[in-house]
Amino acid sequence: MPNALAQATSAYLLAHAEQPVDWHPWGPEALALAQARGKPILLSIGYQACHWCHVMAHESFSDPATAQLMNDGFVNIKVDREELPEVDQLYQTAHAILRRQGGGWPLTIFLSPQGVPFYSGTYFPREAQPHLPAFGDILTTVSTVWQDQREALARQDEALLARLNEDTARAQEGASITAKIAQDAVQQLSVAFDTEHGGFGAAPKFPHPTDLAFLLDRGRQGDDTAQHLALFTLRKMAEGGLFDQVGGGFYRYSTDARWAVPHFEKMLCDNALLLTLYAQAYAMTDDPLFARVADLTVGWLVREMKHPDGGLRASQAADDAKGLEGGAYTWERELLRQSLTPMEWDVCSAHWGLIDPANVEGRWHLHVARPVSELARLLDRPEKMLQELIDGARAKLLTARAERELATPDPLAPTRSNALMVAALAQAGHLCQQAEWIQLGREVFTHLQQTRWTPEGQLLSLPHLTAQPGGLEDHAFLLEAVLALYAAAPQDGDLTFAHVLANTLLARFEDSTDGGFYATAHDAAPLFFRLKPGLDAATPSGNGSAALGLLALNRLAPQPAYLLAASRCAKAFARTVQADPASHTRLLMAGLALGN
Repeated sequence: MPNALAQATSAYLLAHAEQPVDWHPWGPEALALAQARGKPILLSIGYQACHWCHVMAHESFSDPATAQLMNDGFVNIKVDREELPEVDQLYQTAHAILRRQGGGWPLTIFLSPQGVPFYSGTYFPREAQPHLPAFGDILTTVSTVWQDQREALARQDEALLARLNEDTARAQEGASITAKIAQDAVQQLSVAFDTEHGGFGAAPKFPHPTDLAFLLDRGRQGDDTAQHLALFTLRKMAEGGLFDQVGGGFYRYSTDARWAVPHFEKMLCDNALLLTLYAQAYAMTDDPLFARVADLTVGWLVREMKHPDGGLRASQAADDAKGLEGGAYTWERELLRQSLTPMEWDVCSAHWGLIDPANVEGRWHLHVARPVSELARLLDRPEKMLQELIDGARAKLLTARAERELATPDPLAPTRSNALMVAALAQAGHLCQQAEWIQLGREVFTHLQQTRWTPEGQLLSLPHLTAQPGGLEDHAFLLEAVLALYAAAPQDGDLTFAHVLANTLLARFEDSTDGGFYATAHDAAPLFFRLKPGLDAATPSGNGSAALGLLALNRLAPQPAYLLAASRCAKAFARTVQADPASHTRLLMAGLALGN
C-alpha cells in the first residue's frame, strides 16, 4: 500500500510513495506522531536530481528488511529541499555542528520527537564500505542509544541549542567591517588557492561563485591579486569538464582537482551565479572565451530548463534514464568520430582530449585538453578558422546527444533559484549586449509576479498550488532580481514592486532588536531553532543579499529605514565576518558599501 507521501505534490516525495518505509511528509502531524509514540524521528532530506539520494532510495528505502528497521524504531519523515529550503538549511547547519564537517544530500539526520537532532550523516550504503558503516547498523545503534542514553541525548540537545544561540548574529558595540577585513579575505582565499588549476582547496572542488564575485569586485577596485585569482579560476573551469563543452552550463562540482570529471548534475542556482561572473569577466577582459561560456550557458537554459508552465526548473539530474551517472554526457570515441567529418575529428579529438586515455569508466568526458591557440600554432592555421570548425562540430554533437534520454526532470521551479537567474540574465545581457537575455529575464520575472505573489501580498516559494510561503532567500533574491532588471531595461512598476519587497523584508523577517534577518518569517511555522543565516554556501547568504538589495534600492530611492536595516545587519554580523571573511563575502561587501 502507498505510504503517506502518496498525496504529495513533489515529484521527489512521490517517488518514495510506494516504498515499504512508512514515510510521512514534514509537518505538525508527523512531529505529533513521534511525540505520541515516544519514538525518535528519522529525517531524510533530498531532491529529485540528487544522484546519491536515488542510490540510497534504491539500496535501502526499497529494501524490506531495512524498511522494517526504520518502521520499528522511528517515525520516518521525507523532505524535498526544494519545497522546504528553510528546513534543509536548519538541519544542514545542525549537521555541521554535530559532525564538524559539511553536509550534503541526502541528509540523514535523527531527531528527538521535538525535532532536535542528535545524530546525522549523509549517504549511508546498505552494505558497509570503507569509512562508511551500513545503514542497517546505523539504525540499530541509534535505536539502542535512544533507549539507553536518553539523559545524555537531552544534554547534547541542550548543548546544540546553546551553540546555535551562541552563533546567532547580534549587534555588538565596536564591531565593524573595514577595508582591512577585505584584505584578510583576499589573503585567506590566496592561501586556499590552487595555483595550478585554479579554485580553492582540493577535490571534490566546488566553484565558490560568491568568493569569485568578491574577488572580481576587488579586482575592479585595483586589487591585481584578487583579479588574478578570479580570472584564472574562471578560465580553468571554462576549459575543464566542469563546463559542458557540448551543451553549455556548469555541472555541480568536480570530483578531481583539475576540473576534469564532474558530478554531472546541473543546478539553476549555480549557473545563475556563474553566468553573471563570466559576463563580468568578459566585460573586464574582452576575452571571447568568457563571452562564449555565457552564450552557451544561456543556450542550455533556453533549450533544457524552461518549465512548461513558465519559469525555470531548479535542477537537471546527473543520471540518464537508466540511472547511469553521466551516461547522457559522456561518449564512446568511435560513435563520436562518426558524428564528425575527418577534419573536424582531427581538430576536435585533440582539442577535447579524445586522443588521450578515457577519463570516465572507459568513456570520454570532453574538456579542453589543448586550447585553440595551441592547435593554431601546431597546425599553422588561423585561430578563428579552428574555432569556427569546433563550433560547428559542437552543434553536430549536441544534435547527436539530444537523442539520449535523461532522467525525469524535476518539475519544481522555486522562486529563489528563478530570481537568481533573472538577476543573472539582466546583468549578463547588459554586459554582453544581448537584449534577448534581458527579455528572457523579464519573462521569468513576470511569471514569478503572476504565480508567486498572492492577492494578500505574500510571496510564495512555489506556485499557488502548493502555497508554500517564501523565506528570506526568496524575498532577498527577488529584490535583487527586480533591481537588476531595472538597471538593465527599466519598466514602470519595477521600483514600486522593489519597495513592496523591501518593506516585506523589514516587516516579516528583520530582527529589529539585534539586527539581521531570520530565515523564516515571524509568522512561519516554528522549527526547533530560528536561524539567522549569514554564511555563503551554494547560494549567497540571505542576510548579505538582503543588505545589498536594500542598499541598492536606497541609492535609487532613499529611505532611512532601508539604510538603517542594512546597517544593523552588517553590524550584527561584523564579528562573524571578521572571524571568517572568505565565508561571508556577501555580508563583507555590504559592510564595505556602508563604510561600517
